Amino acid sequence: MPFIVLEGPEGAGKTTQLRLLAEWLTEAGETVVAVREPGGTPLGDEIRRLLLEPSSDIAPRAESLLFMASRAQLIEREITPALEKGATVLLDRFFLSTYAYQVAGRGLPHEEIGSANRLATSALRPDVTLLLTLPGEEGLKRAGARGPSDRIERADAAFHERVSRAFEEFATRDWQRAHPEAGPVVTVDARGTTDEVFARVVATLQQRWPGTFPSRTAHSR
Repeated sequence: MPFIVLEGPEGAGKTTQLRLLAEWLTEAGETVVAVREPGGTPLGDEIRRLLLEPSSDIAPRAESLLFMASRAQLIEREITPALEKGATVLLDRFFLSTYAYQVAGRGLPHEEIGSANRLATSALRPDVTLLLTLPGEEGLKRAGARGPSDRIERADAAFHERVSRAFEEFATRDWQRAHPEAGPVVTVDARGTTDEVFARVVATLQQRWPGTFPSRTAHSR
């Protein structure tokens, strides 16, 4: 079964859509492993705490290496074993977030980050990345409504603008051709209600793998 990543800027609804997708597939009888970055393992969860703690003072290069360490552990301990057992793996954030936040946002060298990614992943790439698209200002407004901001959400407006522009670039064919390590990227409009967005997610997967995913019925939450 496939390795599916959900990506997008702050407030795009990745976590909610991943949860709904995991519930829907599980109810249909599929074996599903749903994880997030950073996190998904005891080591990764501790790294996540450090990275998102508002009081943490972390230099950009150190930040990128912490993300890579969490990623390497997650792939080695969770994702690869699950794929080998035939599970569908759903992941909240992966390659695109690295390029958006650490390269575009923090200004780190793209080539060096790409090399670190290859080391962390052993060349594993998603079967598809669903890129949830949402205007940056609307996404930050949604994120702010969730509660107190984490360390990354508290970055200045210029940082988030760079991140938002990067996600827009990832949707282009030119960028995807130049970055085969990211795998196929398909955009999904994240505007509207949770149910409307989920319907688009399901339709996208059914179109990509006809006959593989179950027909969608009304999903209650």
